[in-house]
Amino acid sequence: MDEERGRIAFFTTYRPPVALDIYSCPIQPQNPRKFVREASQKQTENWEKNQKQILQKDPYDERQLTDGKSYNSNAQPIPQKSLKLILQTISKSKPELASAFTEANVDNGGVSGFVFVSERSNDLETLHMALCLGGKPAKTEHVFGVEELFSDSFKGVRMEDSGCFGGEEGDYLVYVTTKDEPPHRRQPWTAKRGGWYGEREKLKTDIFVMNIEKPYNRKLVIKDGGWPTWGSENVIFFHRREGNKPGKNWGVYRADLSNGNIFRVTPEDIDAVTPAAVDADLVAVATIRKKSELKNFTDVREKEQYRQIEVFNSRRLPEIVHITEHIEPLADHFNPFIIEHHDGEKRIGYNRCIKRGTLKSGEDVPPQFDKVQSQDPNIGLFRVSGVFPTFSSDGSKLAFVDNDFKAVWVVDDKPLRKIYQMDDNKVFSPVWNQKEDILYVCFGPSFSAKDNVDICSFTVNSKGNARRRVLTKGFNNAFPSTNPEGTKLVFRSTRDHHGSNKGYKNLYIMKDINRGDHEEGNVERLTNGDWTDTHCKWSPNNDWIVFSSNRDKPENARKGDEDLDSGYFSIYLVSVMKQDVVIRVMTSGSDLSGHVTHPFFSPDGRSIVVTSDVAAISADPMSLPLYLHSARPYGDIFTVDIDTNDISKNKDLETFTRITHSRYENATGTWTKPSSGDPSTQWNNHIKTIPFFSIAPWSFLSANEKIRVASKMSSATAIILLAFPVASIAIVGILLLSAIYRRIERKSK
Repeated sequence: MDEERGRIAFFTTYRPPVALDIYSCPIQPQNPRKFVREASQKQTENWEKNQKQILQKDPYDERQLTDGKSYNSNAQPIPQKSLKLILQTISKSKPELASAFTEANVDNGGVSGFVFVSERSNDLETLHMALCLGGKPAKTEHVFGVEELFSDSFKGVRMEDSGCFGGEEGDYLVYVTTKDEPPHRRQPWTAKRGGWYGEREKLKTDIFVMNIEKPYNRKLVIKDGGWPTWGSENVIFFHRREGNKPGKNWGVYRADLSNGNIFRVTPEDIDAVTPAAVDADLVAVATIRKKSELKNFTDVREKEQYRQIEVFNSRRLPEIVHITEHIEPLADHFNPFIIEHHDGEKRIGYNRCIKRGTLKSGEDVPPQFDKVQSQDPNIGLFRVSGVFPTFSSDGSKLAFVDNDFKAVWVVDDKPLRKIYQMDDNKVFSPVWNQKEDILYVCFGPSFSAKDNVDICSFTVNSKGNARRRVLTKGFNNAFPSTNPEGTKLVFRSTRDHHGSNKGYKNLYIMKDINRGDHEEGNVERLTNGDWTDTHCKWSPNNDWIVFSSNRDKPENARKGDEDLDSGYFSIYLVSVMKQDVVIRVMTSGSDLSGHVTHPFFSPDGRSIVVTSDVAAISADPMSLPLYLHSARPYGDIFTVDIDTNDISKNKDLETFTRITHSRYENATGTWTKPSSGDPSTQWNNHIKTIPFFSIAPWSFLSANEKIRVASKMSSATAIILLAFPVASIAIVGILLLSAIYRRIERKSK
């Protein structure tokens, strides 16, 4: 039976709430001949005439290249030689397309194509190919998953990125993938060599060149560089940030391999990343001309603080062509690439979020609950839009906290609804009682050990209303979990370290939930030490409790990291009856960022799902749609199998299974027992019965409305960014209904 071991739910941070799509617009040079220098005089004159007509009709002529379905990004054009080979394969598997997509049409420019990343296949981030018909710009007619054409090589759960074609005959598709597990922990699954040392923004990478066929002749050409792009046979553009301090600006550099000359192309007072070479002199880059701290989202971004695409002339600095600033000045644009047509005309492509407003039933925006392909057919997998997802004991109810940490949401056989709302960001870590339909929620600052945090219970009645009851008093109490009978509660607290001012936390057991923390002797200590024990969960067998802790961090470890615990988190098992029996189950790394956190037992007790950076990161953080990098990478979702009979056999387990593969950050996995049907489909149907809004800085609000939105936001979203880490989202969604309602009301008048 499928999914016989239940379902895992998780949430993804830094993934844009509004889908990315791929666009292009013409390069608008001061000297058009520079872009067609190898073309004939007649071709150049025709190109200039055509360009003038385009600009008269539409000064910027931006075109949407992809079809608006799912998330689409990181495209590269398919060369004519490669496209002909692909059409030969397609003509065999899809003969109905053979008449339109011919090699002759490729030669005359009537057929073109590009390879890109999309989430349309099983919600995995994988390579797809688009076939286009028509002139300039061509219209996308058909999209295929690469696995449809080359099924033997593209199978299983994985992430794919950076697809491009090479070889003298164009018969090589070069890309990166997380399909194969590397030999060492914390080595990126997208890399065959090297390691990862917890870098959050500036990766420790060098640039090599090599042949794609044997002999490979791999050779180091540039130290401390990333995102290389060929300008000519001997010229490479790349990005780099000088020094290791975050205050330094990123820049794009030009390297001439023939003489070893390297110089900075972009000004030192701006950030410039992800270059795409137009030729040996010209390079398109993504720029941020003015830094934005954005530690609080009351900081309104100015026009210069958005990421725009510009073209720099490395031979005639500071000659610059602004590409996207005049099209969408208050939107971020990412990862430029160059499209060259058969007649020599060139356009610049890039990623940008699609403009969307109210999420209506099934329209364009992915559903709130996405069923994701699972590596194990016995385990279902789906993504929840909220933070800290949690299931009721029978798997019929799902609760989570919104991304602002202000409200608790519940969905079951009734429509999605808020059972509690606060004005500030002090709600986190809900969890259901393992026996009854009672929800426990933490109230207080989520990432400050010095402030009080209380655990409260919510009893939800048949009408969907909830009654709140405070269980704890004083201190910092969080991450509760009940025993299988639903009578006791394990949680973490600072109560015996409150006077030390060091924020240490240990585990405690509330012996009678009904009595709470208000009667003497009802709370007993489970763990004891000057460290942080947290994220505790009671096993379904009632004998063990799993938790994460930094108790084994090195003596010379830093005390803290940007107001957070200093890292070094691993997961442990402690015996409920023999509290001195504590076994370390799984570690990640010994450096600052190494962590395994948020453990949760499977319903049968045979496995534990965790969040960890054990697989490092899967993409260059500077290529991702985000403008604030995290304090610590979260990583992905993993499972580890345990021996349920002998706790000592679970010490430092080496084998684990990677569950999610993403360039973004996946976290706080939870595991429910099997149930009939697909809960994600059922819950999505209920969500569609109410208006649901997802607004982001790139969305349709006017500039003045965006300022009003930002001025009313608290620091909650900034806290999420600092605490739910790495690589992911260039712009954070804003859920503010009032601004949208005002817009709708004005339109209706």
